[in-house]
Amino acid sequence: MHDAANHPKPRPTLLDRIFPRTPKRLARERRTIESMIRLYCQHEHCGSDLCQECAELRDFAFLRLTKCPYGEAKPACAKCPIHCYKPERREQIRKVMRFAGPRMLLRHPVLAIRHLIDDRKEAPPLKKK
Repeated sequence: MHDAANHPKPRPTLLDRIFPRTPKRLARERRTIESMIRLYCQHEHCGSDLCQECAELRDFAFLRLTKCPYGEAKPACAKCPIHCYKPERREQIRKVMRFAGPRMLLRHPVLAIRHLIDDRKEAPPLKKK
């Protein structure tokens, strides 16, 4: 029999020690995605508020974050083995990220750097229910 107490915890990586994953991870993901969508919408759709299309994309992204099977241990979407976005939405979010990603460093540097760090981490093993 294998006992969890007999197995040591895996050593945290350097990135985990510098920037630990906190219970606030999903909240930060929401702020990051909303900031990216806002930057994109302001430039592409010329408004101060989100247009209906961008608001729907934001709501879809928030729903996907809420339903993520990884929860707070969520990897960056690019590293995730589970593709939970429909192909149409996936293309929309890629377009947003391609535009907003470089601009995030100027507008929201902390969120941008945290996103880049999260992007470098591999997806943890998914626990079976």
